[in-house]
Amino acid sequence: MMQQITGNIEIRNEQPSDYRTVEELTRKAFWNVYIPGCYEHYLVHTMRDHPDFVPELAFVLTVDGAIVGDVMFTKAKLTDENDEIKQVLTLGPIAIHPDYQHMGLGKKLIAHSLERAKHLGFDTVVLMGDPQNYVGAGFKSAMRYDVSIGRHQYMTALLLKELQPHCLAGHAWHFHSSPIMDVDPAVADEFDQTFEPLEKKWQPSQETFYIISRSFMAQ
Repeated sequence: MMQQITGNIEIRNEQPSDYRTVEELTRKAFWNVYIPGCYEHYLVHTMRDHPDFVPELAFVLTVDGAIVGDVMFTKAKLTDENDEIKQVLTLGPIAIHPDYQHMGLGKKLIAHSLERAKHLGFDTVVLMGDPQNYVGAGFKSAMRYDVSIGRHQYMTALLLKELQPHCLAGHAWHFHSSPIMDVDPAVADEFDQTFEPLEKKWQPSQETFYIISRSFMAQ
């Protein structure tokens, strides 16, 4: 059963004064979830200066003025069978503070940002993630849209949402993420030293992530 939240909820664009708070929040949300520790807060830090970053789609969600959620988007591309390029968006990272998870705030933040993305003229959003976390927000397997990572390899974790119906119809697509997603673990670990120490440890969600992120769907 989803918990109910009390307090005034607001979604607004991220401001420079929010940067460190957003990085700390992202770190807390992802710590030990997918690997011992995490790199998502470093990714958030570096994304802002990358040309693929879309600042208009960087949002924070507040409860009574305190930031408890954030989401960011980068530009990516699809290429079809004729090597024609289509610009799309990649959603992520998206983070909700551990104390506010399972309250519907992530879904609310996604809905708000996707509506804004549609208003800006984007028609397709792709993400890499656990399907059970995103199908409720309207994302489906990228395989349904014939979007692969090459040679008809359909990743289980590759999900997609059309903001304009049938905008991908009639083509076979290959997804190319932004180079910003290629994180150097050594540099990320050095950046992490600027935060308060947290214990790195193993937990079952890391094995789940290992399985999902390396599995493919059969045609």
